[in-house]
Amino acid sequence: MPPVSWGASWPTLQVYAQVLGKVRRALAPRQKHWSHVSLRVSTTGLTTSPMPHPPFLVELALDLVAHEWVYQSSKGTAERRPLGGQSPAAFLAEVTAVLGRDGLHPEIDPAPFHDERVGVYDQAAVGEFAAVLRQIYMLMSQFKGELRGETSPIQMWPHHFDLAMLAFSGRLVEGQDPANEEYADEQMNFGFAPADASIPEPYFYITAYPFQPQLMETPLPTAAYWHTAGFTGAILPYAALTTAEAPDQLLLGFWRTVYGAWEKIVKSESKR
Repeated sequence: MPPVSWGASWPTLQVYAQVLGKVRRALAPRQKHWSHVSLRVSTTGLTTSPMPHPPFLVELALDLVAHEWVYQSSKGTAERRPLGGQSPAAFLAEVTAVLGRDGLHPEIDPAPFHDERVGVYDQAAVGEFAAVLRQIYMLMSQFKGELRGETSPIQMWPHHFDLAMLAFSGRLVEGQDPANEEYADEQMNFGFAPADASIPEPYFYITAYPFQPQLMETPLPTAAYWHTAGFTGAILPYAALTTAEAPDQLLLGFWRTVYGAWEKIVKSESKR
């Protein structure tokens, strides 16, 4: 995988993704574990996937190859607009105006998007970021296919801008209301984040809920480590993949190792 050169552009992309996520939250039917507010990886970037607006379907997408945002509906209306660092306020105004022409008026709080400062949008860097997302998506799809239990969609969370997937053990968490699936389902989260306040570089993470301390006894692959500041989980820096001889196998091995240890713990506890 290529070294990071998209650091200055991903905050701009995150704002665009957040706007699409707000539209999806307003229009898409509710799904378990908030999957109705997340985006999906597409062949050229990110998409809301089709959303119902009876009697037709609508979709918004970020085409990070042509560098356009795209609107289309099942009734034949479509529009493409260039992406070029629009401010949060300008991008929200563009999207809502196009939706309005088709009779869509999703309720979106404009306060988070009031900033009118132009963002950084480097086309080459954005294209590279999109290529990395596609590669991670393909590997995560391969890993997802290996798991026998229930898993979530592979999804991009706009609020943190991480690509992630949940795996469920099938057990309920003791002491939680079984009707509240957000907290009742035992789960492991596999994700990729460009950077954040906790870890200021791109990284892969694995967290578990509830977290079993014995997981930290698991030996991790080269370059991976256990992180405990702010959240507890296994971390593999993206930079390790840029120099690895077999980056795909390094990442798959990271996921398989921690999931395998978690699965053994779950099975052991289930027999008690």
